[in-house]
Amino acid sequence: MTEQTLAAPIDDQQERPRGFSRYQVLLVALLALVQFTIILDFIIMSPLGAILMPSLGITAGQFGVAVSAYAFSAGLSGILAAGFADRFDRKRLLLFFYVGFALGTALCAAAQTYHVLLIGRIVTGLFGGVIGSVVLAIVTDLFPLQLRGRVMGFVQTAFAASQVLGVPAGLFLANHWNWHACFSAIVGLAIATIAIIAFAMKPVDAHLKLKQDRNPFHHLVATVGEPRYTLAFAVTTLLATGGYMIMPYSSAFTVNNVGIDIAHLPTIYLVSGLFSIVTGPLVGRASDAFGKYPTFVFGCTMTIIMVLIYTHLGHVSLATAITVNVLMFVGIFSRMIPSQALISAIPDPSQRGSFSAVSASLQQLSGGLGSVLAAAIISQQPDGSLLHFERIGYVVVATTIITLVAMYFVQKSVAERAGKSVV
Repeated sequence: MTEQTLAAPIDDQQERPRGFSRYQVLLVALLALVQFTIILDFIIMSPLGAILMPSLGITAGQFGVAVSAYAFSAGLSGILAAGFADRFDRKRLLLFFYVGFALGTALCAAAQTYHVLLIGRIVTGLFGGVIGSVVLAIVTDLFPLQLRGRVMGFVQTAFAASQVLGVPAGLFLANHWNWHACFSAIVGLAIATIAIIAFAMKPVDAHLKLKQDRNPFHHLVATVGEPRYTLAFAVTTLLATGGYMIMPYSSAFTVNNVGIDIAHLPTIYLVSGLFSIVTGPLVGRASDAFGKYPTFVFGCTMTIIMVLIYTHLGHVSLATAITVNVLMFVGIFSRMIPSQALISAIPDPSQRGSFSAVSASLQQLSGGLGSVLAAAIISQQPDGSLLHFERIGYVVVATTIITLVAMYFVQKSVAERAGKSVV
């Protein structure tokens, strides 16, 4: 069964050859909303770092552990879920993990001590870490490759929207009430999203008609052991390293090293997010129109330049800080969207769920290691400034260069398969 066959349930291109059906539009918006809450739950930890650390009386190292705890638990759950990922209706699978994510976030909202917060992050990671892979599998099942860049572009605008709407709103709540209110707001939004999924989303079960390995462990081993997937897994692993190293400490670096007042942090996230909302769909269209790998090359080049500039910033004006952040996120989006669209063409239809789960697991685990590595590289001075932050930039540049080369062979493999079958 080809990707075109699996796309048939909602692919009414005969009626609307140049656009999406109403249900496709609804589905993309719904998946973007899911991603919005998942991403917001993770990235809100970064801007809250400057508030959370003194509030709980914890060090930068302890804060890094809290961030990486989510990543490690998400990585573990991804491996455990991989064997079962293709054995259930993806809608039901999404609902199950999303409910667990909401419960874990509720525990974070109720936390009064560091250890309770740590447990909350672990629970949230166990469930939330799998959701991204389920969303990717749904997109891959229901949309053909030639439209997937656009879909990924819209779904990934959730990252930008979380900055435009979520992070400023979260910081507002934290500044006017407390940091617990941020997680409470995410729980409320998640409950509303769960209701929409339950009543508005159709089952996604075409993959169940394909031949499946009845043993979940064998299914996992078959996916991990497939030689064609090895390079794609490696690229996914390295792509995650940079973001997890820089993001958790970005707010502390901006306030204490760059000299931006904490009251202006929402402005930086707001403007960066607004530009990213525009950039996401444009990058998606560009990857479909000009090629996913050329777009990825542009993104990597931009990322390398801007990461080096960002991690070497001294005291600068608010306008300069905003400009650097905006351009850095343009680079990140320009490699994230085409890479996901390209890698989604790698797995066979019967292994998409397990492939996505393993990819997400590797992504989270490498991200967790990246966060721990970053905590080991930097140190916090008595005045709050971070020492050796530029070394993190060098690591990010190195991993970006490696992925640039590896992705060439990934796209070459996809192109070779495309010449033999419908992808």
